[in-house]
Amino acid sequence: MGLIQNVLAVIVVLGLLITFHEFGHFWVARRCGVKVLRFSVGFGKPLWSRYDRHGTEFAVAAIPLGGYVKMLDEREGPVPPEERHRAFNHKNVWQRIAIVAAGPLANFLLALVAYWALFVAGTSTVVPMIGEVTPGSPAAEGGLAAGQEITAVEGKAVRSWRRSTSNLSPPSGSVAS
Repeated sequence: MGLIQNVLAVIVVLGLLITFHEFGHFWVARRCGVKVLRFSVGFGKPLWSRYDRHGTEFAVAAIPLGGYVKMLDEREGPVPPEERHRAFNHKNVWQRIAIVAAGPLANFLLALVAYWALFVAGTSTVVPMIGEVTPGSPAAEGGLAAGQEITAVEGKAVRSWRRSTSNLSPPSGSVAS
């Protein structure tokens, strides 16, 4: 079951990355006045497709290893004269550069957002806190009580449970009696 979950996780993450990348191309193409014919995630025969009010076909295809944004372009086939102004190859060089660069830029922005989210979420650590002290034990005689936080062991500051227990372990090579 673990293998199937891992494969599905890879497909989902790859699909999200591809979708975000292709959306960058799509969004900038639309802003530059280029007619987008198809927005596809995956290659091969479409498993699902829908058209929007602009005539763009949105498709999810069988092989989830890439995607593409098909734009109106005279190099791909004949374009009616009234549509030429909406063809990719009729846009100025800066608009074409922006459309081509938008996919990688979208991935870069996604990475920034992901790192920001991880930074904001932070990390969790287990606070080194004394749980229970047995009456009459050396810990009880030493003045330790339940609920106290361990801040240092043998003069060394500790901030996590792992660090406090490693400081309590006997030195390597010694034999406990």
